[in-house]
Amino acid sequence: MTALATPFLGDGSLAEADLKKLVEAQIQAGIDALVPVGTTGECPTLSHDEHQRVVELTIQTANGRVPVIAGAGSNATREAVSLTKFAHEAGAAGFLHVAPYYNKPSQEGLFRHFSAIAEATDRPVVLYSIPGRCGIQIDVATVERLLSKYPHVNHIKEAGGSVERVDELKKAMGDDLVVLSGDDSLTLPFISAGAEGVISVASNVLPAEVVALVKASLAGDLKTASLWHQKLYPLFKNLFIEPNPVPVKACMVQAGIFQTGRVRLPLCEMQPENKELVLSIFSALQAELTAQA
Repeated sequence: MTALATPFLGDGSLAEADLKKLVEAQIQAGIDALVPVGTTGECPTLSHDEHQRVVELTIQTANGRVPVIAGAGSNATREAVSLTKFAHEAGAAGFLHVAPYYNKPSQEGLFRHFSAIAEATDRPVVLYSIPGRCGIQIDVATVERLLSKYPHVNHIKEAGGSVERVDELKKAMGDDLVVLSGDDSLTLPFISAGAEGVISVASNVLPAEVVALVKASLAGDLKTASLWHQKLYPLFKNLFIEPNPVPVKACMVQAGIFQTGRVRLPLCEMQPENKELVLSIFSALQAELTAQA
């Protein structure tokens, strides 16, 4: 699944044509699902109208060819429920919900927050545990409790950087819970430990290659998966040399996917030396892939 970046025009407004172009390219490359308005989609700086428009436009452009898992997370439960209901009515196949950030609820608070969301829809809810951004982790026991009461809360995007978490989640819930890596660089080790895939940033620019890595990993073809991992790892690592999605947007401009790499404050353009590094790595990778094609 690709965590879609949100494109902006030079004046800062949504670049709807670029978003359609991105969605189409993703589908043609074989991505299994699209995830708009997550962190990579700069959801914190989108207005409610813009958020809803990105969800609508992604669903309309995908036109049923792949599922759309709409970002609907918030640290205010009422807002998260409202965004979920909107995306449900718009035709989203599921919803990505991050742990509430900044207010740092207890595990009981997390359970009640996600319960309210689960009761607003009968479609799959993807929990998103990313303690580095939220300051809290969704404990395994809380995930298990939610899944027991709400069978459609059956996915988790795990971005805590720990392979042990995959082991713990799978030991507790097995195949009843779908575990997705939240870090491109950990896709192979996570799948090796029992995860089923990735919600990827890098696939904004290299969707076919990330698909190849995931397919080989899931098929148990360790040799092929390792080759893809080694080839893509320098880009995976350096796409986070500055806050996401600043680096990946720079690559998307170079690849001709977006017209601008504009981001919204408090994010800003990359430092020149970091931009040069990321684009040089991306260019070298593109050349290598083209030569092998």
